[in-house]
Amino acid sequence: MTSSSASTAQPSSPTRPKFVPTPSTIPLVNACADIARRVDHYLSTTPASEARETAVLRQRTKERVRESLDVISEALERYSIDELAISFNGGKDCLVMLVLLLASLHYHSSQYPPQRIHTVYVHSFNAFPEVDAFVNDCAALYSLDLIRLSPPMKTAFQTFLEAKPHVKAIMVGTRRTDPNGAELTFFDETDHGWPKFMRVHPVIEWRYAEVWHFLRELEIKYCILYDLGYTSLGGTTDTHPNPALKLDSGLDRAGEQPFQPAYTLIDDDKERLGRNA
Repeated sequence: MTSSSASTAQPSSPTRPKFVPTPSTIPLVNACADIARRVDHYLSTTPASEARETAVLRQRTKERVRESLDVISEALERYSIDELAISFNGGKDCLVMLVLLLASLHYHSSQYPPQRIHTVYVHSFNAFPEVDAFVNDCAALYSLDLIRLSPPMKTAFQTFLEAKPHVKAIMVGTRRTDPNGAELTFFDETDHGWPKFMRVHPVIEWRYAEVWHFLRELEIKYCILYDLGYTSLGGTTDTHPNPALKLDSGLDRAGEQPFQPAYTLIDDDKERLGRNA
């Protein structure tokens, strides 16, 4: 349950991180082994006692994990690791996707021993400094071969594929409840008029609560903005703390209204309340 190491204690956060790794370039094989160990432990253990609601969420999330690992395994069978890339913007959903890819690379390590992971980061026009910092941390922690590009998305992907002409498939962290996510499957060719590649959606069926349960159970580092009440990250001009998480306990030390952390939200339908229409 770990946010960015650049964070400071906030009144709105009831529990602070227990594990904050220091960003440093380490061999990808080591990062994959560490993540696979955490995933294996999560899948193989069950607390002796926990609330029924939590137990149901845990079981459902384990099913999502296994399903997503199967999708990524199929992608690794269809494409070599050099033909596969990820789209990573520092958000919680693509972070789950990245974690599961790292675990999968460990399981397939004899067949796929990459040095770095091809990665495209299409940043917002008015990107949060905290998001940029977190993406940089992930690039170091998880050996991401990162190419930063500006919107629009179509042009950015075209530029990325011109720089990486061997890439045939890109993993995307879209979920069913995201805009334009309703009709997607695990594997979808890009639409007419877009650069040609296979879109892989390993986390398409995940629900909001499952995302946070998984990240917190594995103690995965995440962007500090989520601890400040942001539940869906865009740019500074169109993204705000989610009003559904506003606390009624007065102002914080900065004189602002405090918010609960993103992981306290339950309802998928309220996830994007902090985003401008």
